[in-house]
Formats: sequence, C-alpha cells, structure tokens
Amino acid sequence: MPTAPDADAWGRCLLRIFSSEIKDFAKIRDRNQRSAFAAVGIAWIVRSVQSDRRTLLHFDYRRPHQEQAVSTSRQHSKPAEATPIARTLRACRAAFVALALFSGLINVLMLTSSLFMMQVYDRVLTSHSVPTLVALSVIAIGLYLFQGALEVIRGRLFVRIAERVDAEAGARLFPTIVRMPLRASRGTVDPMQATRDLEAIRSFLSGNGPAALFDLPWIPVYLAVVFALHPLLGWVTVAGSVVLIGLTALADLWSRQPTREALSALSARSHLADTAQRGTEVVTSMGMAAELGQRWGAAQEAFLAAQRHATDVSSGLSALSRTLRYVLQSAMLGLAAYLAILGEISAGSIIAASILGARALAPVDLAIANWRGFVAARQGYHRLVRLFEAFPAPPPRLKLPAPTSALRIESLYVAAPGEREPILKGANFALRAGDGLGVIGPSASGKSTLGRALVGLWPPLKGKVMLDGASLDQWDPEALGPHIGYLPQDVQLFDGTVADNIARMAANAPSEAVIAAAQQAGLHEYILAMADGYNTRVGQGGAHLSAGQRQRLGLARALYGNPFLVVLDEPNANLDAEGEASVAHAIRSVRERGGIAVVIAHRPSAIAAVDQLLVIRAGEIVAFGPKDEVLAKTVRNVASLAGKPGPRPVPAAGQVATGGIL
Repeated sequence: MPTAPDADAWGRCLLRIFSSEIKDFAKIRDRNQRSAFAAVGIAWIVRSVQSDRRTLLHFDYRRPHQEQAVSTSRQHSKPAEATPIARTLRACRAAFVALALFSGLINVLMLTSSLFMMQVYDRVLTSHSVPTLVALSVIAIGLYLFQGALEVIRGRLFVRIAERVDAEAGARLFPTIVRMPLRASRGTVDPMQATRDLEAIRSFLSGNGPAALFDLPWIPVYLAVVFALHPLLGWVTVAGSVVLIGLTALADLWSRQPTREALSALSARSHLADTAQRGTEVVTSMGMAAELGQRWGAAQEAFLAAQRHATDVSSGLSALSRTLRYVLQSAMLGLAAYLAILGEISAGSIIAASILGARALAPVDLAIANWRGFVAARQGYHRLVRLFEAFPAPPPRLKLPAPTSALRIESLYVAAPGEREPILKGANFALRAGDGLGVIGPSASGKSTLGRALVGLWPPLKGKVMLDGASLDQWDPEALGPHIGYLPQDVQLFDGTVADNIARMAANAPSEAVIAAAQQAGLHEYILAMADGYNTRVGQGGAHLSAGQRQRLGLARALYGNPFLVVLDEPNANLDAEGEASVAHAIRSVRERGGIAVVIAHRPSAIAAVDQLLVIRAGEIVAFGPKDEVLAKTVRNVASLAGKPGPRPVPAAGQVATGGIL
C-alpha cells in the first residue's frame, strides 16, 4: 500500500511529467515512438498555454473604436463596409482578436483529455504510481477549469458583440424604417423584414455558430496530432473531415433557397395579418373575416411548407453529420485497437485517437447544426446592406435659424414615392408670415400631394420648397420638425397618453406647452372631462377615441410648440360645428402669432379663417391670390358656364362653388 507522497515526491512527479518528457518517452519501445511524439507535443503545448495564461486573461477586448478608419478608396471598392453593421464589426476587431486567441487556447486545452488518457494508460497503469495519477488528475482538473473559464469569456464576448451590433445598427435602422414608406413605392417594401434580419444576425452572433467558425481553423492541428499517432489514423480522420465539409457545402447549397422562401412567406403572412388587424372594424362589420382567413391560411401554408423544407434540409444534414461522426469515432477506436494489437501504437493511443478524431470533426458538425442560422444571418446582412445603400443616412447639416418670415414654392414637381410621373406640376406661389392659405380643388387633383411636399414628406422631382430662403433639403429633419405642424387626412396616434401624443411623444414635455396646444385646438375641456385627463391612454392608433377626437387631438399635436408652418389636410372632415369653429380659431391663432397656415379643404367652413386661396386642377395651379378675388373669379366662371348649352357643374352640398374645380 503506497504511502501519501510528501512535497518532494510531488515536485519530482511534476518535474518528471513536464520537464523530462522526451527523455522518458525515448525509453518506450519502437512501436510506441509515434505515440510518444504526440504526447511530447501535447505536453509542450500545455506548458506554453500555462506560461501565457496571465497575459491572455488580462487581454483588453473592450476597446470601443480601435482601427475604425478606412481609406476612401476602400470604401468605394467595398460599399458594404460603409454600413453600420460593417462599421460595428470593424470597431469590434480587438474583440475578434481576443476571440481568436481564446478559441486557440480552448482548442489546445481540448487536448487535455487525450493527454490524460495516454498518461494514465501508458504511465500510471504500468508503474502503479498513485502520486503520478494524483498529479495528473490535479493538472487535468486545473486545465479543465481554465478551459471552462475561457469558454465562458468567449461566450460572453459573442453576446456583447451581438448586442453592440444590434444597438448600433438598430439606431440606424429605426429612422430608415420610418423613411422607407416615403421613399419607395407602396407595397414594394416590408419595413418589418429589416428588424427580422437584424434579429437573425444578433441571434447567430450570440449562438454557437460563430464558435464553430473560430474552431474550424484548428482542424489541421488535430489532424497533425492524429497523424503523429499513426498515419493510417490520420488518413481516416481526413476522409471523415472531407465528407463532413462536403455536407457543409451541401447544407449551404440546399438551405439557401428554402430559407429565403421561408422568410419571404413569413413576411407575406405578417403583412396580411397586420393589414387585417388594422382594418378590424371593416373586416368584422362587413363579414370579410372568412375570405381574409382563407388568404391568411394560404399564406400560412406557404410559410409552413417553406419552413418545413428548410428545417428538413438542415435537420437531415445535421443528423447525417452526427451519424457519420459517430461511425468515424467508432472506426477510429476499432482501427486504433487493431494497430495496438499489431504493436504499432500504445494502448493509451487507442482512447486518444478516438477522442482526437471526434474533436477534429466536432467543429464541422457544429457548423452544420448552425448552418441554417448562418444562412439566415448572411441573407439578412446582405438585405440590410442593400437597404442602407438604398436609404443612406442624411449628411449632417448646419443648424439653421428658426423660420420666421416666408414660405416660397418654385417650379415644384412632385410624384408619389417610387414613381416618376408627377402629380403636382410646376407649382409656384409665396406666402408671408401671418398668411393663411386655403387649397381647394377636385378629388385626386394634387392637394394632399402639395401638403406632403410642403412639410418635406415627399421630396420634389424638380423645384424647391423654401422656408426663409432655405430649401427643405438644407434642414436637418429633426431640427426642422419643431417648426412644422402637420395634420394628415388619416390621423395616426401612438400608444400612450393624451399628453404624450400632443407633445409628439417627447419625454418630459412642458405641461404649459401641452395645455396651450390643447387650448388652441379647443380640446382642453374635453380632455379634462376624460377619466384620467391628460393621462388618459389613447390605445394603439387611438383606438380608444372617436374619429372626431382623434382628429382634434391630431390638430393639437400639429399646434404643439407654436410651429411656424402649419399644414392641415381636411382638418374638419370628422368634426361637428363646434369642432369646425375650433379649427377656425386654431388657424387664426397661427396667423396672429406670425405663423403660416395652409388648409386643404372641401368644405367652405375650413377656409373661413384664411386670406389666400389656391385652386388646383389636374396637378396644376389654376388660381392663386386673395380669397375674395379668387372666389369672385370662380363665381364669374360659373356664371359664364351657366349661359352655355350643355350640363352645368353643380357643386355638391357643402362645397365651395368654384366653377367645377371641386
């Protein structure tokens, strides 16, 4: 029964293991020379790892913007590098260097189990030395703990990189999503697909896929160690690697199209569901749920079919790769046993060969298992690159002084987003501070298009919209916003309180400004009568309010902060007489404080408080000037038309008589 070793015995044991490997293994029989060579190499690597551990653990991987600048020529040759994701990944270059180092150390430490097995079988069992076994066990446990710590650090690094990509790209993505419907043809873009693409990238970066990619370069190292054990074992491992790499290529080839189809089907399904949800009142009241349900079912079936195809390809190849890896591991074990029987390798090399062979193929197997996520992330990345290139961030602009004097339109041609055929053609007019302009004309004549152009929503094909002599494209949109008030025909409210919506969702908005805007819109008393007053929640899209309440709340939002230019598109479409009086009061208040009010209307009450009138027909301005003069001219046109044969234009009830203009 061996006695417990003293300190000197421990020292001699460790010295014998780590300082005299070559001398000790030279005494092994010739048939074990290859195994000895492999063990010596592993021991030398382990010593190197231990000597460098302190330096690597103190590696600073959190430097935020190291090596971020790139040359102009490189940016032109590789447009993708200008995207936020590419810039973020470049800024994380130090972290990727740390990941490469940690991955290298982890893969080296993966040899610990093979070394431990060889030492136990070839040294401990032959010498019956308990001190050697204990020393080997302590060393192995220490290396395993070190390996585990490195894997924790590596996993956290991947998560931090994914979070940084998500945060920085998301900050650029949100304003792009907001601008997409204003720059592309309606129905041709799916803004939510961009968020799904970013989520796919973040999920992949924070998963196991990147670790497999960092482990792949270490396959040759494991192959070299296996070759050192015996060339035949090495060639078997190479054959298995080639087969698995071929499966990886097949996974990429076969899963690319199914993944793309699944994402496209998911986008179509989500768009249909969102459309039905927003039109729930129409869908329910008119019995359209069954028909839309059939369309949604077809979209769901298409998505499930594409998803099933992609999953079948991915899971099938993953199962096949695991099966081949198990077969190869068993084959390595059997071949190693056969070589040991022949005396070509030692008994310890049997287990070592099996472990090393499995480890050499593990990165490929893991890559195949995560290949679907990699394909989705790659496709999402390319889509985001194209998106950011199609919608570049506006360049920084000098902050201009607040407009106070004039609005001028010069030779303005405007088309719908993504179209080239102008709706508004050659518009020219000018307004001064204190003016109120009424815009009238028949339906689809370009009135709302003019309103969108005045507030910068639809950029002109030609011509300019200028505030105090500066065209709108010279303004930073965030700086121009407080000077613009806009009430569209379709009032969109946001999920929040009444005060939040009036204050344009600004945090910590002054209560005085919110109340002043509500008073100008004649809404203050109505708000106080609500259950929670200004803290009443309006629901998604203002679902908790009536159409008239939404319109007046939108009017108060347009008046918030006393903007210089206020554009109201059909502000009284859903209002009663009291509401129309509030609109007239709001227009007068804008003019009295030196602002400009533009009112697009069909009903005469909406233009009661303006002094200028503009008539549009077929996208062209046919009359502009003081309201009384324009109205008198149109009345004369009606009178002249009345004396001619043929049908007379009869204005609809409540419309302004403009000689057939309305």
